[in-house]
Amino acid sequence: MRITGGKTVRAIKIVIFVACLAGTGQAWGDDAGSPEQLVETLHTTLIEAMQGGTQLGHAGRVALFAPVVEASFDFAMISRIVAGRYWKDASAEQQARFTTAFAALSTATYAHNFSSFDNERFATVRSEDQRGGKLVLTELTTGDGSKVSLNYLLRQNNGRWRIVNVIAQGVSDLALKRADYTAVIKAEGFDSLINKLAEKTAGLVAGS
Repeated sequence: MRITGGKTVRAIKIVIFVACLAGTGQAWGDDAGSPEQLVETLHTTLIEAMQGGTQLGHAGRVALFAPVVEASFDFAMISRIVAGRYWKDASAEQQARFTTAFAALSTATYAHNFSSFDNERFATVRSEDQRGGKLVLTELTTGDGSKVSLNYLLRQNNGRWRIVNVIAQGVSDLALKRADYTAVIKAEGFDSLINKLAEKTAGLVAGS
């Protein structure tokens, strides 16, 4: 059974071909500031990884991404949401292992997908209040002039903004993962899903 939505994969591949204004990566602290600043810092790191490409290698891109991805996303909240009603039935140990495996897969996926650079443009369009959070709308202009929307939903956790969902071309990554992951848990159990995430991470590393 698949554990990643096909539409999500296609959306992520579109985002691979992004570029931004000249500049190097920003220093990352415990708090990236506003929602817009957090998203832009994440994008700057994506650009660094793509520009480094094969020179960095997969391990180098993982090392670059890991602290930024960890500081950008609220993996604890995302894990609860994507596991759906099964989260409360999982043990504390299973919940911890799932959150760790999910974060590791997210970092490995970024390192795998964002490995090459093309001369395209990316911009933050605006931000909007949304259900107690912020929606940061960004736009990618591809090499042929096409526009691709990539929006981030952020909520505050202990006074700090963190990403809880990414919507690429109108497709919610959170909704797709929830459908896929809960299907695996229902059919095979929570431990099976954790193992599948770990196997997918290992496969990305091996195929890099």
